[in-house]
Amino acid sequence: MHGKGSLIAKMPGDEWQKFANLRAFLGYMWGHPGKKLLFMGCEFAQWREWNHDIEIDWYLLGSDRHWGVQQLARDLNRCYRELPSLHEYDCDSRGFHWLQSDNANVSVFAWLRTGREGSMPVLVIANLTPQLHQDYRVGVPYAGWYRECLNTDAEVYGGTGAGNYGGVSAQEVGHDGQRYSLRITLPPLATLFFVLEPGGAP
Repeated sequence: MHGKGSLIAKMPGDEWQKFANLRAFLGYMWGHPGKKLLFMGCEFAQWREWNHDIEIDWYLLGSDRHWGVQQLARDLNRCYRELPSLHEYDCDSRGFHWLQSDNANVSVFAWLRTGREGSMPVLVIANLTPQLHQDYRVGVPYAGWYRECLNTDAEVYGGTGAGNYGGVSAQEVGHDGQRYSLRITLPPLATLFFVLEPGGAP
């Protein structure tokens, strides 16, 4: 408000990229430590900034892209509530571990969120370019099946639908200083959450 503008209006690119950027950013924020902040209308990508004198633009939910952002905000809240590793050590360095933070050539960031004993780790990967990466490798410290529990590029959110068919198994191939690694499809302008399930693929 007060001339700052809405998040969706600040995003670069064409309309598809603006929405993809916003979805990736929201996934990044929910996967990163710290409290989650949304201003009125951001949860469905309102174009104009919030005005306290009038109601927010609910009519935009008639558009698939705006409705998709609302569904993403709902699912991010569900993940945050149901996955303790995303919030138990929110203000403690034990809950955050960088895996990739310096891959400037492709603008990809990857980190692991961990909680108390018994909480399954959550791998978060953000691709901040409009480039699809196939067979992208990221190191992980644990063997097992990594279930893709959220993908901001899912079709239901307005994305391309590129993803990993439910998840991927760790390979005993060292990468990023870790003993194991995953080979994944990394959609354009997207953030993905993977939850470790040590028992293996379903």
